[in-house]
Amino acid sequence: MASFASFVEISRYNLIPLSVTSLCGCPCRLLSNKTLIPTRRTPKLKLNFVFHGSKSVFRVRPTSIYVNRRFITAVARAEPESIDESNAEEEVDQGAVLPTTKDSFSELQHKSSQLRKRIVFGLGIGISVGGAVLAGGRVFTVALAAAVFLGAREYFELVRSCGITAGMTPPPRYVSRVCSVICAFMPILTLYFGNIDISVTSAAFVVATALLMQRGNPRFAQLSSTMFGLFYCGYLPCFWVKLRCGLAAPALNSRIGAGWPFLLGGQAHWTVGLVATLISFSSIIAADTYAFLGGKAIGKTPLTNISPKKTWEGAIVGLGGCIATSVVLSKIFSWPASLVSAIAFGFLNFFGSVFGDLTESMIKRDAGVKDSGSLIPGHGGILDRVDSYIFTGALAYSFVKILLPLYGV
Repeated sequence: MASFASFVEISRYNLIPLSVTSLCGCPCRLLSNKTLIPTRRTPKLKLNFVFHGSKSVFRVRPTSIYVNRRFITAVARAEPESIDESNAEEEVDQGAVLPTTKDSFSELQHKSSQLRKRIVFGLGIGISVGGAVLAGGRVFTVALAAAVFLGAREYFELVRSCGITAGMTPPPRYVSRVCSVICAFMPILTLYFGNIDISVTSAAFVVATALLMQRGNPRFAQLSSTMFGLFYCGYLPCFWVKLRCGLAAPALNSRIGAGWPFLLGGQAHWTVGLVATLISFSSIIAADTYAFLGGKAIGKTPLTNISPKKTWEGAIVGLGGCIATSVVLSKIFSWPASLVSAIAFGFLNFFGSVFGDLTESMIKRDAGVKDSGSLIPGHGGILDRVDSYIFTGALAYSFVKILLPLYGV
């Protein structure tokens, strides 16, 4: 239907656009400041109505009618209404823009606050971990045991979440707590006994027996998730104790060790285990940082469906950063001696960090959560921070203990 408008011609007045709403408007509405009010009473007015549309014009035969003040008010108010409508549209547009701007500003403030927390707590954690690594011995082992306990608690809470336990009975809570305590004791037993294979096997047997004897209907998923928890959260981190505290041969060629204060242990304090742990930790941090920056800058190709934000481009940049860090630190610490060994060590660290990161991402995805916990502000849970280190310790220890002596590099 073609749209139409109307005009009213009033004697001695200009042509005024008239809308249908103005004619049908409520007569009790208040007059605007632009309302036309005659100065003298006019008993009769001569009106000409002209309706025009996009294609045709309809003319109405002039006629004489009596109008009162109410009709004149409606006619004269037509133009101010059109002005008010345009102003209303502008106000609506402004109203639509202001909340969006406010929301964007609030989101920007939230991201800025999260970034500050992430930096502050990241620096605090880095300094604390660095001090524990340098101290070694009981300090390093107790710190690792505390992290293992917290990580195990988070893991078993994820296992008990609705996303993973859908269709099955979750493991009893007392089993989860007992497993967390067992995981925490594993690094300590490793420090004093070196080999804990028998202890781990015995603990796994006891836990499996408890699961099989529980009330209800035991499921294989309960057994497998619990056994994996003992291996993932307890056994694998013990390789860091073996690497840092077990490899006590001095790094004689280390330049830093030569000038290390005697009160802090002197040159004997700088062992192969300490140097390897520092290089490994630094390489993992470099891998995560360069992979994040590379993915933000040039990342386009998804690495895997497990973690859609990770890209091949970011992984390649992270690999380069990890290897470069390993090579640079090998020159500073004069270990390992050859360039090939430093590159291989960097590659193993990168592979272990990516594998651990993706494994934890898979667990969180099945659990239906973004973070493993909320222990560390700006970072999430403890598993979110240590996932890259879980598998790397075993690879780094195997490299130093087996590959280097085997090939003599």
